[in-house]
Amino acid sequence: MKDQAIAVKGLVREETRLFHLTKAFRDFFSYAPFLGPFLCLVVLFFFIPVILTTGLAFTGMDSKLEWDFVGLQNFRKLLIDPLVPKIAKNTIIYVFFTCLFFNVGLGFILALLTTYYVKRENVGLLFRSIWLLPRMTPSVVYGLLWLWFLDPSEGGMVNQVLQVFNQPTQSWLARSPMAVIILVNGFVGASFGMVIFSAAIKAIPTDYIWAARVDGASDFDIVRRIIVPLLKWPIMFTTIWQTLSLLSSYEYILILTDGGPFYKSEVWALHAYHRAFKVLSFGEGASVAFVLVVVGVGVCLIMWKLFGFERLMQPSKIEV
Repeated sequence: MKDQAIAVKGLVREETRLFHLTKAFRDFFSYAPFLGPFLCLVVLFFFIPVILTTGLAFTGMDSKLEWDFVGLQNFRKLLIDPLVPKIAKNTIIYVFFTCLFFNVGLGFILALLTTYYVKRENVGLLFRSIWLLPRMTPSVVYGLLWLWFLDPSEGGMVNQVLQVFNQPTQSWLARSPMAVIILVNGFVGASFGMVIFSAAIKAIPTDYIWAARVDGASDFDIVRRIIVPLLKWPIMFTTIWQTLSLLSSYEYILILTDGGPFYKSEVWALHAYHRAFKVLSFGEGASVAFVLVVVGVGVCLIMWKLFGFERLMQPSKIEV
């Protein structure tokens, strides 16, 4: 009898395993037609470029386009390059201040002003639409507008304002290139956070806010104790997304300063572009880009830990 019971239990476990396995296959083929196009795009535009970049980083490919394996030689050049510490410092300053003060901070303030403090929806919608115009403008056009705005001659808009107050003209891009590129990228990036946070604030049930007002809470208390805690997911998503985006972005820097003067605004992504397409050392450019990918993955994992991603993924303890 005991042997029969053991055999029955084993048979039940095997049938259960086969059932779950069959269900998994059935679910996969049910979801495949819907996930297929997305997976193809991810593989085509993410995994394959990463694999090619990784392989290229260990070669000495130049304008001859020959896959000459050189091992870790490109990474050794990075370690002894005297410009690398300065470029890394520029990248940290650029990403930190642009993301914290503009993409997340200013985006949250704009969303709060246009959704919570401005009671008329049409006014807030109009303001957000106007702020989105730079993001809908081509990068070259947006960059050229800033070049005219900060032109060092008397024709520059800022210098024209200075002349009204009898002040000398200034060469803003030469004096403070890093501050300029932070402002330029920040005003564009703030629109993304503004849209995300606006939608999240509107999704908060108004009962919470009315109940807080009945209890005597001020607007500041409502923002600090209701809105901000309920926006943990959007804040985490926007911070991580914008950080990774800034790590790999360089188009506005290329248009405005091209990393100058004297590498004062050269960032890591732009340095990879310069090594690959100006020096025509594709292997060295790929090694710089490979380091950027590794840093991006590490930064993402650290931010998940700081924001408590595992805790946010846990189901609610409140039974509905």
